[in-house]
Amino acid sequence: MPRNIRICDIGTKILEFFLVTSTALVISAIWFGPITRKWDFLANPAAWLAAGIAIFLIEFALFWVGIILVYTSSLQLGFKKRVIGAVCGWIPFINLFMLVGIIRTCREEVALERSLALRDKKRAGQQICKTKYPLLLVHGVFFRDFDHFNYWGRIPAELEKNGATIYYGEHNSAAAVNDSALELEKRIREIVEQTGCGKVNIIAHSKGGLDSRTAIATTSAKQYVASLTTINTPHRGCEFADYLLDEIPEKQQLAIAKQYNTLAAKLGDKDPDFLAAVYDLTSQKCRERNEIIHDDPDIFYQSVGSVMNEASSGQFPLNFTYRLVKYFDGENDGLVGIDSFNWGSSLQMVRLEKKGRGISHGDMIDLNRENLKGLDIREFYVQLVSDLRERGF
Repeated sequence: MPRNIRICDIGTKILEFFLVTSTALVISAIWFGPITRKWDFLANPAAWLAAGIAIFLIEFALFWVGIILVYTSSLQLGFKKRVIGAVCGWIPFINLFMLVGIIRTCREEVALERSLALRDKKRAGQQICKTKYPLLLVHGVFFRDFDHFNYWGRIPAELEKNGATIYYGEHNSAAAVNDSALELEKRIREIVEQTGCGKVNIIAHSKGGLDSRTAIATTSAKQYVASLTTINTPHRGCEFADYLLDEIPEKQQLAIAKQYNTLAAKLGDKDPDFLAAVYDLTSQKCRERNEIIHDDPDIFYQSVGSVMNEASSGQFPLNFTYRLVKYFDGENDGLVGIDSFNWGSSLQMVRLEKKGRGISHGDMIDLNRENLKGLDIREFYVQLVSDLRERGF
């Protein structure tokens, strides 16, 4: 199991021990004290006080060691549960309710990760994700490929456990599609020349799918690409984006763009262009682009999309944008309407039928590292890559 899960397991067991022992001590003190009077606290107050202080310090240490371990290691507690737990920790009885919830969440997380680790161990020799050509993961707009925060969450590690070789696009977070395509061309040629792999299998999320299609259609990259799998990509644009850009005054657009470009440059972008990136996501720009660029018959194209069932399915800001996108684009993942996903030989839609939940734009890249009931997103990618392997890519 991953190191953080082992730590979470230890912390959970400590909290369980604390909960059992502290509850037993309180019940015993009440039962053998005021009720049955078998314990005479006044007979030797100094001894009882010393014992009470010692027990308190032991229980205090158990609680804080346990809570620190799970707070620093669990991925499923999330920011909200951590804050609520910290606030309610000082309210009698409610704090016990919250503690039970924290223990349950961490216990489920450990159990799931243990089962996944066992599954990976059993099939380790099969190397089901060892494709003929390595994978190139291409991020979407407003993100970068950072060393210490993976845009793709826990997915790359799971793929590598099963034999995959992975590279990243390492292109700007915000740029025009044509400019991003040129960056990807350079990156792809770099990978092929350094490794001798011949070609790559591209898996691209969101705008990364548009960047990748354009790189294939308009640059030398096409001779080095075996397949392109687009994830929640707005191939036909977002009507929602058209509306926003029509409604927001140019002065405000320029002000927002200036702030973003300044920050992006500090984080590693070279000449970021916020407005160019946003305008290239509109339905009008996508329509114009689709008329010009065409698929390469020698490359395998496929697509994946997902649907949120309700606004509550997504984290901020997707829980806010969902209703607005639905008004303009219909069913969506919080940013992109389902009519925009389809490209290539097939479209695989990911849905959860459970009311009140769905799969958001961010869920599809494990952005929040959340274990979703009804979908193991890491295994979804394992099977996706395994299929590429079986197709000879």
